[in-house]
Amino acid sequence: MEGSDGVPIDLFVSKTKLHITSSAFNLKFTDSSSNLVFSVDRPPPRSDLRFKRLLSDSSGNPLIFISHNQKAASWEGFSAEGNNNNNNHPLLFRVERTTKSFTRVEFQVFLNNQNSDDFKMRGSPFYRSCTIYKGDSIVAQTSLMYKLGIQKALVPRNRFRLTIFPGYADHAFIVALTVIFFYGRKLWI
Repeated sequence: MEGSDGVPIDLFVSKTKLHITSSAFNLKFTDSSSNLVFSVDRPPPRSDLRFKRLLSDSSGNPLIFISHNQKAASWEGFSAEGNNNNNNHPLLFRVERTTKSFTRVEFQVFLNNQNSDDFKMRGSPFYRSCTIYKGDSIVAQTSLMYKLGIQKALVPRNRFRLTIFPGYADHAFIVALTVIFFYGRKLWI
């Protein structure tokens, strides 16, 4: 899933309940043909307790563990390819919330624990709008989906679109940032 031909890639994000009696949810990222591309679930019970979510590919292979520090309003993404015996997973990125208001949230992304300000996220969780920037360029955007036709009604708020623009091939990283942006929202994750 490269997108090297200059065409944006759309992933459709939906939230599903794991069990009828459970309050736990997972996320699915599908392509335009409804084929699973990524899923986000709670990590297995034997994994490190600091991990809140696990991003996997369509085959169920773990890609990124996401950890959340609520007091510091920060998140960390760890490679799922570390040594599973001692939970030694290499740090991929760190995300800090820099602005939070009723209508706007902003995050700064630091790659590999370096103070690089290449990536930023801005948007409004209520409107399911998030724009991910690398420098001054837009890498990806989310948007609510609308039905076309006479009845132009909204699709349920637990389903929306993530568009990844050409030029950035690490789609798992972009999906992980999207999960972090919407993490903890009552109507969503």
